[in-house]
Amino acid sequence: MLLLGLTGSIATGKSTVSSILSSPPYSLPIIDADLLARKVVEPGTSGYNAILKHFLHDTPDLLLPASEYDVSKFPQGAPLNRPVLGRRVFGDSEERRKDRGVLNGIVHPAVRKEMYKALLLAYLKGNWAVVLDVPLLFESGLDSLCGIVMVVAVSDPKIQMQRLMDRDSHLTEEDAQNRVRSQGDVREKAKRAEFMAQEGGRGVVVWNDGGTEALKSELDKVIGEVKGRSPRWWAWLLWLCPPFAGLLAVWSYWRSTVISRRWKQKELREWAKL
Repeated sequence: MLLLGLTGSIATGKSTVSSILSSPPYSLPIIDADLLARKVVEPGTSGYNAILKHFLHDTPDLLLPASEYDVSKFPQGAPLNRPVLGRRVFGDSEERRKDRGVLNGIVHPAVRKEMYKALLLAYLKGNWAVVLDVPLLFESGLDSLCGIVMVVAVSDPKIQMQRLMDRDSHLTEEDAQNRVRSQGDVREKAKRAEFMAQEGGRGVVVWNDGGTEALKSELDKVIGEVKGRSPRWWAWLLWLCPPFAGLLAVWSYWRSTVISRRWKQKELREWAKL
C-alpha cells in the first residue's frame, strides 16, 4: 500500500485536493490530521484536559459559552474556542512560539496514535493507496513514513493571503499573516518535494494558482505520475506478502531519512552563503 503524504500550507488548496482524491475516480481513503486533531481534544479526552490545565488559567474565554454549542452533545464539558486558542499560539513572539510548542506536544502524539490505527485498517482492507493529509508533514517528520509526498502550493503569496481572508472573514490581516507564517513558506515545501523527486522520485508538486478545473487537471497529471511509480499490482503484491511489505517499509523509511538529511545539508550550505 502506498502512503501518499499530502501537505501544503493554509489556503493553498490542500483540503480541496483531499476532497477530490476521496471522490471518484480516485476514491482514496483519507487520514486527515486536522480532523484527528479535533477528535483528540474533544471534551473528556486527555488532550482536552491537558490544554485546560496549561491555558485556561490565563485565557478565560478558552471555552465556548453554552449559548454557542449544543450542551446535550457535550456532557463532559464545553468545547474549545478554537479561534481564541489560535490567537494564543499563532505568531512570531517568543511567548506564542512557546505556547504553540506546548499545544503541539499535547496534540501531536495523540494524533499519531490515531493515525497509525487508521493506516493499519486501510492496509488490512487492501487499499492501493491511502492519503495522509497533514499540514505540517515535514515539520512533524511524518514525511519519512510516506512513499511519496505531494505538496499543494501556490506560486504567489498574495493569492494565498487573499484566499485565507476570503475563507475566514473573521480574521484580521495580522491574524491571517500569523497563520500563514506559522505553517512555513509553501514555496519552500514545494522546493523540498522537487528535491525529493530528483533524489529518488519521492516528491510531487500540485500547483494551484488557478480555479477548480485547472486544479483538477493538474492533479490528474500528477496522480498519473504517482501511479507510474507505484502501480496497483505492486500494492496487491505487498498486501499478499506482509513480511516483504514490512521489510520494504523499513527500507523506505531509511531512504526517506537519508533524503531528508541531504535536504537539510543543502539548506545549511545555502544559508552559509548568505
